[in-house]
Amino acid sequence: MDFEDAELYRDITDFAQDTPTWVQHAAGIWTEAGLLLFAALFVTTWWRARRDTSQAFAIAALAPLATAMAYLCSQLLKSLVTQERPCRAVPEAVTPLSACPPPGDWSFPSNHATIAGAAAVTLALTRRALLWLTAPLALLMAFSRVFVGVHYPHDVAAGLAFGALVAMTAVRLATRPATRLAEAMRAADAPAFVRWLTGRGRSGLPYRR
Repeated sequence: MDFEDAELYRDITDFAQDTPTWVQHAAGIWTEAGLLLFAALFVTTWWRARRDTSQAFAIAALAPLATAMAYLCSQLLKSLVTQERPCRAVPEAVTPLSACPPPGDWSFPSNHATIAGAAAVTLALTRRALLWLTAPLALLMAFSRVFVGVHYPHDVAAGLAFGALVAMTAVRLATRPATRLAEAMRAADAPAFVRWLTGRGRSGLPYRR
């Protein structure tokens, strides 16, 4: 962390203090509720993929798993870097809009931004058009973490990039075996619940995005 990053953190949090109360409340809600929206998008893409090819279903099923993997990697990186939160470390900073996490809950990278970056990319892998929705949501999620005062700007920038990279790599590496598994789960001799979970799909049709 350098002086310019700390200065930018102060500029953003000072700006946050000057915004209307409803904006501050909305940011506080969004910084957590955004995760629920990504979860809802995962469920929606899984449900749609039940009617698509086995490869499309495999990618939709891998998306939340890859996002969870990115989160775990972020947690590991946090424990290695051990960077203090700006709400305790930056001198002359205003009181954050959200409660400062306790000592030992490290700042770099932002877990929320990591999840947002991973979710945005993996959802877009299921259907490219979703990127127009997920990318702005991820950026808004990342910015909100600085806005409410619990992360540096470089925390969220790194989180977005790290989450996207880890999750996209995981999906790319696992798509082929996951597709074979999906085909086996859709077989006529598979249990009824398993076949409902995967859907009947579109056998023989190319994967469409």
